[in-house]
Amino acid sequence: MSTETSTPETAPKTRLSSLFGNFELVIAILLGLVSIVTAYASFQAALYDSTMAGAYQKGTALSTQAESVYLEANQTYIQDVQLNDRITELKIEIESDDPVTSATAQAVYDEITFQSVSENLQGAIDRAAALGEADPDFYYSPFDDEEYNDALFSSYYELDEKAKAAVTEGDQANSLSDKLTLYTVLMSISLFLLGIAALVRQRRIAVILTAVGFVISVVGAVLTFQIPMLSV
Repeated sequence: MSTETSTPETAPKTRLSSLFGNFELVIAILLGLVSIVTAYASFQAALYDSTMAGAYQKGTALSTQAESVYLEANQTYIQDVQLNDRITELKIEIESDDPVTSATAQAVYDEITFQSVSENLQGAIDRAAALGEADPDFYYSPFDDEEYNDALFSSYYELDEKAKAAVTEGDQANSLSDKLTLYTVLMSISLFLLGIAALVRQRRIAVILTAVGFVISVVGAVLTFQIPMLSV
């Protein structure tokens, strides 16, 4: 009675034959996995597109608001310059030797100061006057005052920075969306190669197509999962 024993030469052949016997199953599994990753990449690309659109819309709105604030602040600045020129003229008239002219100028000065000069402008005038008294050889303009300009234009600068940040966020989302779209294309190529491999009768060609498709899909998947995931 003879018994058959597996030799070291036949064992690898048996495993190899088993692998090739289930080759179609391997391709089917790869097709399923690559399809899932492709769908994930496409979904994430859509989310990044939505994030990009929202960021650009926010940036545009903030930029418009900042421009409005700037125009308002600049209008106030121009009015303050004109007002300061008028006040300077009245101060000169107050020093007139003519008592009537001096009294009239003083009355107008008091009325304008009370009605039209803001606390911000008055503070700048007072600080400029103090600097002028300490250094009479140099003219200090109240409109060079840092505190005055900060109070007038700080809201514009804040809104402008937020607008720029929103646009930058949109640019980043757009870049990531483009990358995900590229990775989707790569994995679509992989799906095409795997699909052809499932139909090819010649085993060697099928293996080559499967190997190439598998490598492309792995590269695409690795690159895809390096991008931060967004949730709905």
